Amino acid sequence: MLDIKFIRENLEVVKYAATKKHIAIDLDRLIAVDDDRRARMTALEEKKAEQNRASAEIAKTSDAAEREHKIAAVQELKESIQQAEADLRPVLEEWQQLMLQVPNIPDVSVPDGDSDADNLELKQWGEQTSFSFPAKDHIELMTALQMVDFERGTKVHGFRGYFLIGDGARLSWAIWNYANQFFLAKGFTPMLTPSIVRKSNLYGTGHLPNDADDVYHTQDEDYLIGTSEVSVMGYHADEVLTVADLPRKYLAFSPCYRREAGSHGKDTKGLIRVHEFFKLEQVILCEASHETSVTWHEWINRNTEEFIESLGIPYRTVLNCGGDLGQGQVKKYDIELWVPGEQTYREISSASYFHDFQTRRFNIRYKDTDGKLRYAHSLNCTAIPTPRILVSLVENFQQADGTILIPEVLRPYFGAERIGSVN
Repeated sequence: MLDIKFIRENLEVVKYAATKKHIAIDLDRLIAVDDDRRARMTALEEKKAEQNRASAEIAKTSDAAEREHKIAAVQELKESIQQAEADLRPVLEEWQQLMLQVPNIPDVSVPDGDSDADNLELKQWGEQTSFSFPAKDHIELMTALQMVDFERGTKVHGFRGYFLIGDGARLSWAIWNYANQFFLAKGFTPMLTPSIVRKSNLYGTGHLPNDADDVYHTQDEDYLIGTSEVSVMGYHADEVLTVADLPRKYLAFSPCYRREAGSHGKDTKGLIRVHEFFKLEQVILCEASHETSVTWHEWINRNTEEFIESLGIPYRTVLNCGGDLGQGQVKKYDIELWVPGEQTYREISSASYFHDFQTRRFNIRYKDTDGKLRYAHSLNCTAIPTPRILVSLVENFQQADGTILIPEVLRPYFGAERIGSVN
């Protein structure tokens, strides 16, 4: 959330941000509502001050008739205050709803564009895998090797359902265990987070109200997270840290849930786009400095690049355009893995920084070296998601005999060099 003072003083900049991110919001209406809010709040405070003065006068009045007259006047003033508060309430509600829709300002390096098709490629790593034999996609490979069962997954869960079984489950555990060792060596604090959270946490991260159609919720109006970023950011809500506490670096693991409501007809088969998955997430709280945020942003993105490189999977990194940025993101990188079966790159990780957009909503502050209270900055980046990583892994490491080689770094965790028997 942006400060209303900043919005008022930089209205054209905020309008530009909304246009660049393709977010529809009537900022002129926000200013008009804010003017109304301010006027009503000022008038209300004046009435309350008048009530306090009148009440003090009553205490000093000894004449019974005069006292009775002043009490009646205070009662009338009290009713006027109650009416003013009632009239202010819908104004505050509209103001709050408009404020929740205001986008953060993208970095100057963010390119223009409408969608992920307009993202800017920054680098490629590794050669795009090609084969001297008829290659299979991950569905055929994993089904033949009894690593996954989509038919029973659909029977139990419904559309996009799956079971990972046998070596499919073991390979997932191997990836989790290796990723845990890899990222914790970089100084993260491990965390297992709640997957069911209060609605306020999704407003805090900016997933609500804009992503409401893609979020599962319960009959009690609690919500299922689509990323442990939501839970981790709620961890320090309404807390005041010290500058010595920063940075806070968390490696969070959780099941995640997404309705994929906006992906009708996309990736309806396989493990690319499923409703339930598992994810390791990097989350950082740091000092309120743009330069510090940029440094940590590069660092967390590079962490995931290094992890993918250690697996030996070809990838590319892209800079997301304005139309592919979320409401709160200042800048975002996507890492995309090479998928031989589709002859294209598919997203595996996103790294974003937000300045104080999220921490204002969560009220996460710290005292700087001068004792001044400031909102921290926040960042997050996917460490690795499963089962999506399995798509690229099994397709890139498939062999002519139908087996799948296990990347060397995973073998100690998996316990074998390949999946399947050599014919």
